[in-house]
Amino acid sequence: MERREFIVKGLVSTTALCSAPAILGFGIHNTLETVNVGVIGTGDRGGGLIPFLNEIPNVRVVACCDIIPFRLKAALAKVDGKAKGYTDYRKLLDDKDIDAVLVATPFSTHSQIISDALKAGKHVYGEKTMAKGYEGIGQLVDVATSSDKVFQVGHQYHSSRLYNHIVTKIHEGAIGKITAIECQWNRNGNWRRPVPDLKWERMINWRMYREYSGGLLAELCSHQLDFANWVLGGMPEKVMGTGGIDYWKDGRETFDNVHMIYDYPDGVRATFTCLTSNAMGDYGIKIMGDKGAFILDYTNAWFYPEISIEKEYGDVDGVSGATINWEQGKGIPVSFDHQDPSKQALIDFRDSIKNNTMPLSNAKTGAMASICVQMGLEALLEQRIVKRQNFKI
Repeated sequence: MERREFIVKGLVSTTALCSAPAILGFGIHNTLETVNVGVIGTGDRGGGLIPFLNEIPNVRVVACCDIIPFRLKAALAKVDGKAKGYTDYRKLLDDKDIDAVLVATPFSTHSQIISDALKAGKHVYGEKTMAKGYEGIGQLVDVATSSDKVFQVGHQYHSSRLYNHIVTKIHEGAIGKITAIECQWNRNGNWRRPVPDLKWERMINWRMYREYSGGLLAELCSHQLDFANWVLGGMPEKVMGTGGIDYWKDGRETFDNVHMIYDYPDGVRATFTCLTSNAMGDYGIKIMGDKGAFILDYTNAWFYPEISIEKEYGDVDGVSGATINWEQGKGIPVSFDHQDPSKQALIDFRDSIKNNTMPLSNAKTGAMASICVQMGLEALLEQRIVKRQNFKI
């Protein structure tokens, strides 16, 4: 049996476990008043989430771990109150006072560290992309399946109340039959972090090196791939893509631009573009159907009806073709109060621990996105169309 088939069969066997809002712990309810959290990996992302953790009631950061001394020191300084510092994550996992960990280490280390944490009896919030390579995905799915601890994957838009609202509206038929999805995440910059000493180059700028990273596809596009899977209720059948190191000639190994096309069932194609040489349009998702479209950015959404429906809106105020609250070029703003998606994701993590419920972004959804990333990397690096092989999750 091929490893890919093994992964899929393992996921299929755990569908009930991984479908929200499943109850974990076999009926054992959590009695934690305060969730003590250890942060493993305190770079830009891990360190950046500490202020959010400080703000969430009944959550307390009690430990931080990093192998880079100045990053560990900076993270400890962000913590409200006292926290222990570790340079070996395994020693942090041995700390019985820690209930949960946030793992924000390089992509290639996710599977091992998260698996070790679950085996140590910790609840885990693991940053995206969930795991690197089919072996890593399979290993982590196996461990998560056998654990009674909460495991949430850090695709924070899955926790966004705005995004949840839009997905609900789409599933209710607001834009009709979905025909295409277009995603982009453009920046103008070399994507590098400053390195005070060259000995830390590969540790700090791990995103640039294939040994550790999946590049733009894993670090950025994976969020939008997770969203496409969520909206369409499944995975793509095949993917093609291109990209290269075409602008930043600085020794990096991962591409500085990627352009992907994922083919989903029923003729729906989702495109993903990510540039580092031009920030035009920044981040955006368009979900298009035969009755209209939704446009999303980080924290806002717009509804753009097709012409026949647009006229109905226009007739309301007596001006043919006009619409109430129309925002030029984007459509009708969707008014919806919600928290910052990253903060909301951490609140949801706390609540899943307290209530013993399966997070919306879990081992199943995380594995689906990870497999999409792996398929895309093969398409990019091998310059071929990669078909889904028995990925019936």
